[in-house]
Amino acid sequence: MYTTAVCPYCQMAERLLLSRGVTAIEKIRVDLDPARREEMVEKTGRRTVPQIYIGGRHVGGFDDLSALDKAGALTPLLAA
Repeated sequence: MYTTAVCPYCQMAERLLLSRGVTAIEKIRVDLDPARREEMVEKTGRRTVPQIYIGGRHVGGFDDLSALDKAGALTPLLAA
């Protein structure tokens, strides 16, 4: 997950993932390394955080993650 230290949406995404049984989240802090922010923009086409990947698949930001969860698609994706 591309993230920053003070992003409330990043914190909400982390809480949601933890509540679904994710025990380890790799955090890439784009606020500490501008090159990583550039990498994030190149990979995702987005400038905002969080940008979340699950098993190599770009899920999107918190709103996208939450929508997946509400649709019942997050748990199967995490299990895959």
